[in-house]
Amino acid sequence: MLGPDWQPDILGDGYAQTTLDLGGDPDGEGGSVTAVLVRREPRADEDVRGALLYVHGFSDYFFQTALADFAAARGLAFYALDLRKCGRSRRPGQTAHYVSDLALYDAELERALAIVAAAHPDLPVTLMAHSTGGLILPLWLDRRRAAGRVAPVAGLILNSPWFDLQGKPIQRGPMTQALRVLARVAPLRPLKLPPSTVYGDSVYVGRHGEWDFDTELKPLTGFPVTHGWLNAVRRGHARLHRGLDVGVPSLVLRSDRSHWTATWSEQADRADTVLDVDQIARWSGCLGHETTVVPIPGARHDVVLSEPDARERAYAEMGAWLDRQQRTRTGAADSAEEEAVTAS
Repeated sequence: MLGPDWQPDILGDGYAQTTLDLGGDPDGEGGSVTAVLVRREPRADEDVRGALLYVHGFSDYFFQTALADFAAARGLAFYALDLRKCGRSRRPGQTAHYVSDLALYDAELERALAIVAAAHPDLPVTLMAHSTGGLILPLWLDRRRAAGRVAPVAGLILNSPWFDLQGKPIQRGPMTQALRVLARVAPLRPLKLPPSTVYGDSVYVGRHGEWDFDTELKPLTGFPVTHGWLNAVRRGHARLHRGLDVGVPSLVLRSDRSHWTATWSEQADRADTVLDVDQIARWSGCLGHETTVVPIPGARHDVVLSEPDARERAYAEMGAWLDRQQRTRTGAADSAEEEAVTAS
């Protein structure tokens, strides 16, 4: 079987992409659906001891090259997946980020993981995801674990995962019930939500931030939220809340506070303006296995796009956690080798 066809990526030198053909659209928008796997090109002087596969959130795509450099500096070959109808993967006529069931993403996740594993045989793969991706990956890993397929995944890092719908319980319940009906009769119709550029303004270099990205792929107001997509997310939330077992150790990073506002201010640069961090804290225990939760003081929604002090803290926490996982794996391997020698 031929390997992936790597082509130049939109990020320029040092990055390549390959398109994963996923066949006809199960959600019936016509044509085929694809996903795009991006890799940071390996350099001759880099020691590769594992790999990291990253998945973005809603109204997002991979552009965080500093994260890729961080991974490479720790001996992790870096890959990122733009899911179907998202970022690089979206095709004309497709509703941005639309999917009727989060389990449909299993197809591209399995394909991407297989490519990474084939490129780095017998090496551990750490998964990382942001926001909605932080819900998608645990659900997928729980299904893999239930089927007896954990390897080569060795760890999971979640960056401000979306574990519940914002708002009070009295609001969330009726919304969820209404979505069940609306998802059947008008799945592609957007919810009537007030537009906001607060988070976009805080990170984009053209406003108050320091990060340059394609605003066609990541609009400052975000893409419209459709009935069918949000219903799929709420079903995912319900499954998470019943308890998962992702099968591997997890690190959950989040801001230490949320800040709700309709207009940008300096406070928006030091808080999560998208998700309720208390909900992240509440539901992180539902991941199963060993879970480490670290609040990052002054972090934004995407902790690696925070102001310098907060993102440095986030990278330090990730680095320390990765080091602990490496020591644990090395210790386990040494113990197994000693037992084998003793038995012989």
